[in-house]
Amino acid sequence: MPEGHSVHRIANQFAATFVGHRITTSSPQGRFAAGAARLDGSRMTGSRAVGKQLFLEFEGGLFLRVHLGLYGAWDFAGRISTDPSAATAGGRRGRARQQGLVLDEAGEDSPHSIGAPRTTRMRMAESEEQVEVDGAFPPEPVGQVRVRLLVDDAVADLRGPTKCEVLTAEEVDGVLAKLGPDPLVDSPKVGERRFRERVARTRTAIGLLLMDQSVVSGIGNIYRAEMLFRARLNPWTPGREVPPELATALWKDWTKLLRSGVEIGQMMTREDLRGKAWDRALARRDERHWVYHREGLPCRICGTHVVMEDAAGRKLYWCPSCQAGVGPDEVGPATREATS
Repeated sequence: MPEGHSVHRIANQFAATFVGHRITTSSPQGRFAAGAARLDGSRMTGSRAVGKQLFLEFEGGLFLRVHLGLYGAWDFAGRISTDPSAATAGGRRGRARQQGLVLDEAGEDSPHSIGAPRTTRMRMAESEEQVEVDGAFPPEPVGQVRVRLLVDDAVADLRGPTKCEVLTAEEVDGVLAKLGPDPLVDSPKVGERRFRERVARTRTAIGLLLMDQSVVSGIGNIYRAEMLFRARLNPWTPGREVPPELATALWKDWTKLLRSGVEIGQMMTREDLRGKAWDRALARRDERHWVYHREGLPCRICGTHVVMEDAAGRKLYWCPSCQAGVGPDEVGPATREATS
């Protein structure tokens, strides 16, 4: 499932290419024909991401709300954004991009497709990739396209979303009221306070709270595991037992990781890499993380094998030594209770 940085990049793509233009809206699949008819011919006036949800605003006070879920994706083609990040391409990623070093073999990003000609389609979801199509514009829809948004020189196709609906401003406010703070939307102080207060008043494990979109917006399975490791925090610690200063540190770390993810298009959660190691991590997903998807492999810090446990139906990766001070043989329900 796309995590928060991906949805913010998609929102930025729309802001750069579609906002301010009248949109020809259709539903090639037919399942969204009535909703498309409500938006067809209207000007897009805004594009906003909050956590994992995208809100495209149209004149007349209507919004297209999209949640990609597990299988959704946007395909863009035509004169698309030169850079779907919130910031200019500065820093380490900017230098790497300029030098042509960033070529992710898993397709998690595709800087070489940015500013691509009309024969290239850019897919934005959990990962980003380019797909070659024929030279005709607009290209024929690929797969079951729920919504097509078309302007003179660009097109966006939505496939497989969990949520796709037209809402009024009041209905959007109702959705937003149920979401936790997003570091790129809420003010730093307000967002931090909302997150810290929500964590402090529940016994729910912090490893579950970070995935609860009513507590904090945008964190998914990868960022959850990595943030907890970076904080050396036992994922089974009840929220109300997390020290306030540690909750604040989690919020600030999420802010930092989210901004980085939007800029570079990848969930780079290691900060110990330099030179060729950094370049290699940009190209290989399994080099970017501390514990995620490393079950049975030695912890990069202490050598203890990383474990994977079920947490409300999702896979939770963590190091029992670095995060709880116990050995891998001791991990289990009893350990959770004893160390929480």
